[in-house]
Amino acid sequence: MPIQVTCPKCFKRFQVSDKFAGKKGPCPSCKNTITVPDKDEQVVIHEQPDDSPKDRSGQSVLKPIKRTETKVTRKGLIATISAIVGVFAIALFFRLSGGEAGTPLWAQILGIILLAPPLVWAGYSFTYDQELEPYRGAELRNRVLLASVLLALVWIVYAFVPAYLLDLEHAAEMSYTTFGIFFCIMLGIGSVIAVATFELEVFGGVLLAGLYLLSVVLLAIVSGVTLAGMPIPISP
Repeated sequence: MPIQVTCPKCFKRFQVSDKFAGKKGPCPSCKNTITVPDKDEQVVIHEQPDDSPKDRSGQSVLKPIKRTETKVTRKGLIATISAIVGVFAIALFFRLSGGEAGTPLWAQILGIILLAPPLVWAGYSFTYDQELEPYRGAELRNRVLLASVLLALVWIVYAFVPAYLLDLEHAAEMSYTTFGIFFCIMLGIGSVIAVATFELEVFGGVLLAGLYLLSVVLLAIVSGVTLAGMPIPISP
């Protein structure tokens, strides 16, 4: 009966005849001198008995758990891109047709709200934790809507709170440096929202929130809305 041998140096496993039991010889792989164990020194690993319930044919009735991956479908991608392009097209329309008045405030708020769901959905599809079962169906829809509302509120609050804190008539009157500070604060808040809503890693939350916040900045540029750096009028 052959003896199972494992080389202690290269861990190569092989069999030798039982007539070499207790003798020394070179490993066929690394040529290291090894001692063939005696028959009673062998460690025999037995297969784990299968105690699972079986059907009449002897096959296990337990089925392995299969994980369904969440993939970005072509329809979903087209719908997302169409929604984003539509929002930017409307913003450009208001800029070209608004004259000196520019894009009205209600249109700005509407654009911030409409831009959130497709970007949040797209962001989650690319940043969700691969080790966790992804959200899908109604639960995914509800979480996307919740995160979208909260992220949109971050921008809406920005339109009023900084001006109040800095005693400005408009938030756009703050300097670019001050805007950068507030943007970082908004990014931190948005990341917390993304992580808490979708159970993302911190880096994934930052990416999702950053995608939305930067898209709103781009939307403001397209619609002709000034976010910072506007000269402060000096009263005579």
